[in-house]
Amino acid sequence: MPPRKPSRSPWRSLRHRGMRWWSAANFVSNAGTWMQLTVQNLLVLQITGSAAATGLSMSVQAAPALFMSLLGGAAVDRWPRKLTVAVSQVLLGAVAFVTALLVALDRLDMTALLVLSAVTGIIATVDAPACALLGNDLVPAEDLPSAIGVGALVHSAGRLAGTGLAGLTVGFLGTAAAYAANGLSFLFVASVVPFLRPARAAAARTAPGPVTATRPDASAGDMTVREGLRYFARRPRLVALAAVTGLSSVFGRNYGLTLAVLVTGPLAGGAGAFGTVSTVLAVGGILGAVLGARMRRPSVRLVGTLAASGALLQVAAGLSPSLAVLLVLVLPMAVVESVSDTAGTAVLQTDPPAHLRGRVLGVWSSIGTVWSLGGPPALGLLMEYAGARGALVTGGLLIAAPVATALLLRVRRTPSPVALPAREGDVAGQAALDTAA
Repeated sequence: MPPRKPSRSPWRSLRHRGMRWWSAANFVSNAGTWMQLTVQNLLVLQITGSAAATGLSMSVQAAPALFMSLLGGAAVDRWPRKLTVAVSQVLLGAVAFVTALLVALDRLDMTALLVLSAVTGIIATVDAPACALLGNDLVPAEDLPSAIGVGALVHSAGRLAGTGLAGLTVGFLGTAAAYAANGLSFLFVASVVPFLRPARAAAARTAPGPVTATRPDASAGDMTVREGLRYFARRPRLVALAAVTGLSSVFGRNYGLTLAVLVTGPLAGGAGAFGTVSTVLAVGGILGAVLGARMRRPSVRLVGTLAASGALLQVAAGLSPSLAVLLVLVLPMAVVESVSDTAGTAVLQTDPPAHLRGRVLGVWSSIGTVWSLGGPPALGLLMEYAGARGALVTGGLLIAAPVATALLLRVRRTPSPVALPAREGDVAGQAALDTAA
C-alpha cells in the first residue's frame, strides 16, 4: 500500500490524549491568570490611585525574567520535567491564595503586592520553560507546530474568558475571589500533570542529543548556564532567529501604540475606530495561529520571509490614506505575525539537544525581556521625531532591508549541486546493468 500522507490539519496535535488534557488545563490556567491580572491592575489603582504604580507592579513581575531566566532554564534541564511543572504550579497557586487572604483581610498594601509580584516572576522563570517543554513531549516533532498553534488559540480563549469572568467575580464575590480562583486554576494544572503520558515519537526528535521524555539526560553534557549560552551563540540559525525577532519586536509589532496614534491622529478616528482595528488584529492573530498550526517543518528562512513581508505591509499601513485601507492591511499584518511566531517558537524548541533546551529557552527569555522593555520606549522616541506614519514606514524599512539582504546573501552562498563526470568504468557498468535489465 502507498504510504499514508502526513496530516496537515491544524488540530492534529489533539489526536494525542495527553495534549487534549494539557490544552484543557492551559485554558483553565490562562483564564485564571487573566482574571487575576485584570483585577490586580484595578486593585493597584484602588490602593495608590496612580497609573504609574500599575506599570511598576507589572515591571516588577517581569524583571526576574531578565536576570534569572538562565538559572531557571538550567533548573529545568536538571530536574524531572513533570515534577518541576507540578511543583511550580503549586507554588504559584500558593502565592495567589496568600494574596487572596491578604485582600480578604484588607491587609494588602503596595509593598506586599510588589513582593508577591516579584515572587511570582521568580517562579515563572522555571515554570514557563518547564511547561513549554512538557507540552512538546506530548506530541511527535512533526506535530509540534500544531501544538504551538493550538496553544496560541487556547491562550486567546483563556484571555477572553478571564477578562470577562473578572468583572463578574468581583461584582458578585469580591476581589479576593478572583485571586482564589487563579490559585485553584494552578492546582488544577498540577493535578493533571501526573496523568500526562509523552508521545512515543517524542523520544526521537530530529535535533541531536539524547532525549528522555520526562527527564533530559544530565550526563550528556555540561549542565551549566555557560553551556547554554555557548550553544546559543555558536548556533547561527538561533542567532539569526534572535536578530529577526529582535528587529520585529523593536520596530514593529507594537501596533497597540503605533496604530492607536495613527488612527486617532492622521486618520482622524476616535476610540471606536481604534477598537475596530484592535478587533481585526485579534481576528488576524487567530487566523494566523490556525495557519501556523498546519506547518510541519518550520525554518528560520520562513520566519525571515514572513518578517520581511509583515514589514512591507507595515510600510503600506503607514501610508494608508484612510481607515478603510488600513483595515484591509491590518488583517494580513496580524496573520503574518502570528504564523511567524508559531514558526519561530517551533524552531526554538526543537533545534537544541534535549539536555540543553531549558537553558536555550532561558537565554531566549532574557533576550525577549530586553526587547519587551526597550522596544516601546525606542518606538515612542521614533514617533516623537517622525510621527505615527514616519515610525511605521521607517520601522518597516529597518526590518525589511536587513532581513531581505540576509536572505538574498544566503541564497547566493548556497552551493548548487554539480554533476560529476562519470568515469569509464562507471559508464561500462551502467551499460551492463541496462543490458541485463
